[in-house]
Amino acid sequence: MKNKILTLCLVCLSLFGNGVNVWADPSSRTVLSLAQKWECRPISTVNKKAAFVPVTIPHTWNADPVNGTTLYERQTMVYQRPLEITSEMEGKRLFLYFEGVNSVAQVFLNRRTVGEHLGGYTAFCYEITDQVKVGKNLLEVWVSNAYRTDVLPISGDFNVNGGIHRPCHLIVTEENCINPAFYASPGVLIHQENISDSQAEIRVETLLSLKNKKSGLKLKTTITDANGKEVISKETQIVDSVVNQPLKIDRPQLWDGKKNPYLYNVVVELYDGTILKDKVVQRTGFRYFKVDPDKGFFLNGKYLNLYGFCRHEDVVGRGSALLPEDYRMDMELIKEVGATAMRLAHYPHAEPMYDLSDENGIVLWTEIPMCGPGGQSYTGYVATEGYKNNARQTLKELVYQKFNHPSICFWGICNEILVSDGKKFEEYDNPIPFIKELNGMYKSLDSSRPTALATCVDQSYYLGASDLIAWNKYFGWYKDAAPSVSKFFDDCYKSANGVPVGVSEYGAGASINQHQWPLLMEDRADGRFHPEEAQAYCHEGNWEAFVKRPFLWSKFIWVFADFPSYMRMEGEVEGYNDKGLITRDRKTKKDAFYFYKANWNPEPMVYITSRRFIKRTNAVTDIKVYTNLREVTLYLNDKKVGTMKPDELKRAVWKDVQLTEGRNTVRVEGKNGNKLVTDNSVWVYLGK
Repeated sequence: MKNKILTLCLVCLSLFGNGVNVWADPSSRTVLSLAQKWECRPISTVNKKAAFVPVTIPHTWNADPVNGTTLYERQTMVYQRPLEITSEMEGKRLFLYFEGVNSVAQVFLNRRTVGEHLGGYTAFCYEITDQVKVGKNLLEVWVSNAYRTDVLPISGDFNVNGGIHRPCHLIVTEENCINPAFYASPGVLIHQENISDSQAEIRVETLLSLKNKKSGLKLKTTITDANGKEVISKETQIVDSVVNQPLKIDRPQLWDGKKNPYLYNVVVELYDGTILKDKVVQRTGFRYFKVDPDKGFFLNGKYLNLYGFCRHEDVVGRGSALLPEDYRMDMELIKEVGATAMRLAHYPHAEPMYDLSDENGIVLWTEIPMCGPGGQSYTGYVATEGYKNNARQTLKELVYQKFNHPSICFWGICNEILVSDGKKFEEYDNPIPFIKELNGMYKSLDSSRPTALATCVDQSYYLGASDLIAWNKYFGWYKDAAPSVSKFFDDCYKSANGVPVGVSEYGAGASINQHQWPLLMEDRADGRFHPEEAQAYCHEGNWEAFVKRPFLWSKFIWVFADFPSYMRMEGEVEGYNDKGLITRDRKTKKDAFYFYKANWNPEPMVYITSRRFIKRTNAVTDIKVYTNLREVTLYLNDKKVGTMKPDELKRAVWKDVQLTEGRNTVRVEGKNGNKLVTDNSVWVYLGK
């Protein structure tokens, strides 16, 4: 997160978090954290003496479902804190910057309205220069996550955590500055107009806010490499509030995914004569890419197999109010499994995940929160102006705020916004005309990235509504057997009229406490029994089909980690979607996680499946191992069972192994060069 306009060095973070004013350079902007000194209470508490509860931002009041139910709180809370304006700030411009308030925020200063923002997953910024006084001011934010049809999402298979669930800041600038209030963007947009191995042609567009237009103002833009060495620089005299500076870099180091996620620094400085007035630093990487309908995704002219997770913003105890360590933990798990891409579902995610994806070479699909009911009743789209305006606003905020991230390769329009198939889904207003409008908006704002949408019904409705199409299909879990995935996607490929076809969601549920042998596959959509073995079986069957179809431009697993969902009344715990490959607390990686690690990550590994199926009633069982070693040997109670080479899906399966009554020690080992790689598990056969 270094070098972003709203992030600070570690020293500054600790100081600002305690309300200390730091003025490192009086001629450039300062960003002060407003994380501390907040308190909140329900708006329904009208008693003047009613206590506020101290909180720290980011914060949500409904991180978990209400005990014993699938429900969660949707209400309005009042947040407030003192806002100290020092004498050093006199003559400066002051901006309140909120990275995300879910879902509706009404902001007040000294009990006077500042503004209202609809939508919980994008940032917003208000200038408050003329509404504050030196000394203490009262900053108040009314926050509501109540259901409204003019605030996206109006449906979806996840909970909407209410609160100031992302950081907020006070930005202090000179009277002439790079504009932080333009859709809460950095005020600097780096257009990659023509990128190749030999040259990077870019255009840096800077949006200024000029209170005092005068001669002598100039804008200097400098690009430095990853070591801070200057690559190119340009100065432009300012005659307008929008400055475009074309720049060319010969023989650029390209941002090349995980292979080489190389980042440049773009430093934009506003000068009045020789005096620095404002400065914004953005990191970006230069790359070119395309999606071929027959061959898949190509990054910098070379094929890149895109596979990974869909991910929600959610952790135990904090919901979507994530801390820096939460983002880092998730990225380490994403790197461990070997994913190359990620779909950020179903809304714009917080800035740290984009930064980490830039740094680690993870290709992103990011989308607005226009999502449907997940196969349930009701709808994800209504043809009202309130709904449409919020979608349009959120789209612009997403594009302008995330524009400079090289990891973003796909703009998402919608997820499961259904057109009736005449059988299962109820049809409300026809979404296709509006989807096409949003597609046009994306293209007008950023023609360099393709658009995508995710469907679970007949793709013919959507052809021509986006550049790419992808499917949410759960073969092997709900009704269709996993092998039928092959025919389905072959048919989609043939009928897509040249539109590239991908997989936006696939998977199955699993409880680490539920197991079955022999495995009986059946429709488990509404069942309470989600054995871990069934999830692994579904993923194996789907992946076997996907690897043989390079035309599939994406393969995104649903989902990274288990998470709360009000609509789920299935599995071991009601109110949860358990299709994660990791438990919600990130403590346990399910068997299917290791299936993909064996297939995606070349780091030598071996893993015994069904390891949590400890107490067994069958004397004879198969023992399955995931491994990317050349061969592995199985031992049961220190006796050699046999040596086996894994199949093309990195599986080694010993059939009909006889357990002894009582404790059984299972061990598997193999060699990577001279290094022994092993795994162990203990099972107990309970006897007849």
